[in-house]
Amino acid sequence: MENVLLIVHLILAVFLIGLVLLQRSEGGALGIGGGGGGLVTGRGAATALSKATWMIAAGFVATSLALTILAAQNAASRSVLEKVPAAEAPAPDAAPLADDLKGLLVPPPAEDPSAPPAAD
Repeated sequence: MENVLLIVHLILAVFLIGLVLLQRSEGGALGIGGGGGGLVTGRGAATALSKATWMIAAGFVATSLALTILAAQNAASRSVLEKVPAAEAPAPDAAPLADDLKGLLVPPPAEDPSAPPAAD
C-alpha cells in the first residue's frame, strides 16, 4: 500500500513540475516575463491549465499527508540505536596493533617544554 502511494506521489510531483513550467509567467520580481492577466490579477481567468495545476497540487498534498500518516503508524516505539547490533569485541590480533598505535595518538610528554623540538 505504501509503495503504491509513493509511486502515485512521485508521478503527481512530475506532473506538477511539468504543469508549472508550462504556465505563462506573470512578470515576477525582476520585471521579466509575461505581464498582465494571471492568477494574481483581478481579471485572471481560470484556464484549463491552471485548474489542472490546482487539482494536481491538491492530490500531491493529499498523498503527502497520507504518506506521513502511514509512516507514523508504521514507526516502531523503539529507538533507532536499539536496532543496531551490539558491537563485537576486537579480534585478538588487533590488541598488539592498538598498543603500537597508542604512542601515535597521544605524544609522550617532553622532558623540557621550553626546549625547541629536535631536528630530523
